[in-house]
Amino acid sequence: MPSDRPSSLTMHRLRALIEQGQLDPRDLLEDLLARIQERNSGLGAYIAVEPDRLRAQLAQRLAGPRGGRLFGIPITVKDNLCVHGELTTCASRILEGFKPPYHATVIERILNAGGVVVGQTNMDEFAFGSSTENSCFGPTRNPWSLDCVPGGSSGGSAAAVAGHEAIWALGSDTGGSIRQPASFCGVVGLKPTYGRVSRYGLIAFASSLDQI
Repeated sequence: MPSDRPSSLTMHRLRALIEQGQLDPRDLLEDLLARIQERNSGLGAYIAVEPDRLRAQLAQRLAGPRGGRLFGIPITVKDNLCVHGELTTCASRILEGFKPPYHATVIERILNAGGVVVGQTNMDEFAFGSSTENSCFGPTRNPWSLDCVPGGSSGGSAAAVAGHEAIWALGSDTGGSIRQPASFCGVVGLKPTYGRVSRYGLIAFASSLDQI
């Protein structure tokens, strides 16, 4: 087992370690939860994380067939992507208490590949902003300097990855909301070709431009 904390490793390295039996996904999840506990109060990258639910989700995953390209690897998602039965608010009081009755297609595909959905990251309310300061849950800080913004509107996702509170994360991009926070936080952000990734289950900002 490498000396690095598991949550600091790349997704590809983690996949190899899990497949080779050198890393237990439960240890990876616990290390990631510890990171979030250590850092999120100052960073504000996550809106909500439910450790007991995550442990139960992973235990159910481990009790079944061990397969899938993302088996046992946690992923963080922006708070405008519907996760069945989990609070999805777009960082707005307007959707306070809303729990979608279905998964977004991207969430279904992650789960079908064996991934574990960690929690919802902070964002500008309804994705309208470029600094992740416009959230009813408070601002997200840039992990490189807490006095600086992380960009937006997917600032929570970018900050979580840069701050080692996430292995990888989903965001959404309408006019730069993946690319700009990625550049502010020093991580890689990909805006796919329009329509390449299903938008089903994304709470829309501008449907003719939105991309996950």
